[in-house]
Amino acid sequence: MPVIRTLAELRERTEPVRRSAGRIGLVATMGALHEGHLSLIRAAAAECEQVVVTIFVNPAQFNDPGDLDAYPRTEDEDVRLATEAGATVIFAPGPEEVYPPGFVTAVRVGGVSEPWEGAARGASHFDGVALVVAKLFGMVTPDLAWFGQKDAQQVAVVRRLVADLNIPTAIRVAPTVREADGLAMSSRNVRLDAADREAALSLSRGLRLVADRAAAGDTDAPALARAGRAVVEQAGAEVEYFAIVDPGTFAELDDLGDRDALAIVAARVGQVRLIDNWELPRHT
Repeated sequence: MPVIRTLAELRERTEPVRRSAGRIGLVATMGALHEGHLSLIRAAAAECEQVVVTIFVNPAQFNDPGDLDAYPRTEDEDVRLATEAGATVIFAPGPEEVYPPGFVTAVRVGGVSEPWEGAARGASHFDGVALVVAKLFGMVTPDLAWFGQKDAQQVAVVRRLVADLNIPTAIRVAPTVREADGLAMSSRNVRLDAADREAALSLSRGLRLVADRAAAGDTDAPALARAGRAVVEQAGAEVEYFAIVDPGTFAELDDLGDRDALAIVAARVGQVRLIDNWELPRHT
């Protein structure tokens, strides 16, 4: 499948579908596709007549130039995998197409973007996410867009963005896809050596411990978070945060109660920073 690089080419491909009242789905990626991305593409293909997959390593959401440089770029393989999963359009613009000369506009989603990932990665991270999502929604004008549950705080930021700006795109969220050993799939997993990968499994183990205790009736959120954190620390990972939060606002919870709750974790394993999360059962 030929890769589209410009907005003009993209519009030429999407307009006929729009004129025929077909639905356009968007799966926005930074490439280095894995089964998590492919599950989103398959879900989009099941609902939409046209599936646009974007491949764009967004410089605006990296506060560490080294992390940007190290991010894997595997476009040829990405195109093959995306096409097999059901993509009908591959849009891989260069930075100058997304942020042309003279570009000065900023997008900021307050509140939900500020704690946890916002604090750990800097305010510019979610500002960059909000900006590129707004840009891609404006360029593709999708009817539906798919995101993965693994990036739960990003999902909450996107939902707030869409609601606040009255963007007519329906947001779909697919479950986290995991390796057979429980590790959440991530493009960064390829950078884990054997020892680090074993330590990385502690993130999902800590989250499962919290979920099991919550299912057994424990509603003390801070105590649950401490127990989960201990599992990760005992494996030798450097924990940045382990908390239980409201999945809509990402405010930290004191008690689970009869509400939606999400256990979240971020940790460094060797040179790799990983995140994960787990939905917790409600209590009545």
